[in-house]
Amino acid sequence: MDEVSRKCAVVTEPVSTIYEGPFTEKESKGETVSAIADEGLCGMLLEVTGEETAGYFPVRTFYGYTGFIPAKDVRCLSLADARTWEASDLWVTDALCLDVLSVPAVEGVRLSSLFRGSLVEVLSHGSEGWAKVRLADGREGYARDQYLREKKFSQEGVFEGGIVQKQGIEEEQLRRDVVETAKTYLGVQYRWGGRSTPGIDCSGLTSASYMRNGVLIYRDAEIVEGYPVHEIRRADMKPGDLLYFPGHIAMYTGGGRYIHSTGKAGNSGVVYNSLRPEDADYRKDLAEGLYAVGSIF
Repeated sequence: MDEVSRKCAVVTEPVSTIYEGPFTEKESKGETVSAIADEGLCGMLLEVTGEETAGYFPVRTFYGYTGFIPAKDVRCLSLADARTWEASDLWVTDALCLDVLSVPAVEGVRLSSLFRGSLVEVLSHGSEGWAKVRLADGREGYARDQYLREKKFSQEGVFEGGIVQKQGIEEEQLRRDVVETAKTYLGVQYRWGGRSTPGIDCSGLTSASYMRNGVLIYRDAEIVEGYPVHEIRRADMKPGDLLYFPGHIAMYTGGGRYIHSTGKAGNSGVVYNSLRPEDADYRKDLAEGLYAVGSIF
């Protein structure tokens, strides 16, 4: 697709499901299951890679993941408009749920409720803790400053091609930051294909934790060439490194423990578990299945 005909889109809904194809369900092992592959959060840019099919656009995310998103959940942009959105003063929402209101007062009309990781353009920082913001659909409102963080990741990959990573990373600081970011999701329910605070899966947790700190890793639970994670010796793992199990991924937090989003009955959601048999939260099934440790360092 040439430069003139290429187009982008920005997610306008708080959360929009990205499916494997232009359908919501599929057959697997004789059962009907969800075809969800990922989620797009409000304000995130996508490259539109083809024509609309059955109400869905084929898209590629700025971190290189592909799928189909409902056309009604996005606003199509030219490359120039996508560049303008990315170059604006975008901030990341940090609350589990952040209301954007019509006026800078708690009794304002709720224009939208955004989840952690969504993007808004900050127009000004006002008095009494309110920021004036613009949503991806163009509406303007007000949100509490305390729940907004400066965006550290680049979405330029949707119009420049490839994946654009943050430069000048300090190792120890990043290790601390990705672990702390993952911890903010503790207690969030497990959701297949989820990457937001209403529900998140294992690779959604790890990729979101790295993304919010400027590093774009592969969305699924495997080490893939072209992304910054590479395999290291288990003896060398440090906090922030990634643990790979068959069909599952977790983040090491130190002391034999890890944080992950799991669908295990009785221990579901974002929780801590241990690799050490002497610990009460030891997961034998995972400890014995650990086949790789990955690091960006």
